[in-house]
Amino acid sequence: MRVIHATRRRTLPMTLAAGVAALALAAAGCGDDDDNGGGSAASGDGEAGKVAVLLPDSKSSVRWETVDRPFLKAAFDEAGVESEIQNAEGDKSAQQQQAEQAITNGAKVLLMVNLDSGSGAAIAANAKSQGVKVIDYDRLTLNGDSDYYVSFDNEEVGRLQGQGLVECLEGASGKPAVAVLNGSPTDNNATLFKKGYDSVINPKFQSGEWTEVADQSVPDWDNQRALTIFEQMLQRANNNIDGVLAANDGLGNAAISALKQRKLDQIPVTGQDATLQGIQNIVNGDQCMTVYKAIKKEADAAAALAVALAKGDEPTGVTGSVNNEKKDVPAVLLKPVAVTKDNIKEYLGEPDFPKQEEICAGELASKCEAAGLT
Repeated sequence: MRVIHATRRRTLPMTLAAGVAALALAAAGCGDDDDNGGGSAASGDGEAGKVAVLLPDSKSSVRWETVDRPFLKAAFDEAGVESEIQNAEGDKSAQQQQAEQAITNGAKVLLMVNLDSGSGAAIAANAKSQGVKVIDYDRLTLNGDSDYYVSFDNEEVGRLQGQGLVECLEGASGKPAVAVLNGSPTDNNATLFKKGYDSVINPKFQSGEWTEVADQSVPDWDNQRALTIFEQMLQRANNNIDGVLAANDGLGNAAISALKQRKLDQIPVTGQDATLQGIQNIVNGDQCMTVYKAIKKEADAAAALAVALAKGDEPTGVTGSVNNEKKDVPAVLLKPVAVTKDNIKEYLGEPDFPKQEEICAGELASKCEAAGLT
């Protein structure tokens, strides 16, 4: 994938925020939303159109419902733009129907997290044929006709995971045996994550410094299937696995659960999304790192684009593009960061990062104290 940047990624959220200073966000509740908010607010020449958000599921990550939904809803409410937020719960046909119904209901902008590129491209094509703008949110739709793309630098996410596992395995005796749990093969982000971490860990395998014992994708990011897959990896390896490159916190927790069920020692496991479960696993010593993606900034960026398009304004703050194998899509790519036990404290208080009192509840209180989190 070819990425063209006019400026460094770190500057993008601030640039976008300057263009839409009115979008101050506040958390909001869950459930399917069809919210009139402040009605169809006027901007410049006329009324704003409606925005429809299409979320993918609740299974691949808890973020969609617990983080993205409330921040997006709050942003549209703050801007006085009518919005509805639907979740397809992993059903591609349902997502297509939701998109069609949203357009029938008057949506002028679709903000879409596709379930795969094929169904996403079909949704975008139908929308564009009816004059509706489409923003790819978090996941790029390959060979599609979306107007904009807002996400993180997903190859960098993978590189951070690979570098994290290298650091966590430093000093390991012998030749570490490493297993790789990739994300869904139908998710372009999973492909980009893998490209990123393979660039770091494949040289370890090729040099003989590490041994690759398994490398398998997990359909639909299904954590239960990941548990079964990792149990099979352990069985084939006679329990001899010394590290796990897991593509997100859910897959990482599946590996951790399998290790605990077999009463095996803790080993380095990576993750992504900085979920509460992932951060707790890090504090407990079960997971060595995760990748924090500031979802509030991503939601801010996407909402700003959608609001501008809904009001008929020219979007501002877009300073790069990404090729989706059909065309260059104007893009905003935000910067991810690696989180380990040593720097969790730096992100406490961020609106989309787990709260200290949640992380340190119950049996983790003493470990949080030892880690300097209380």
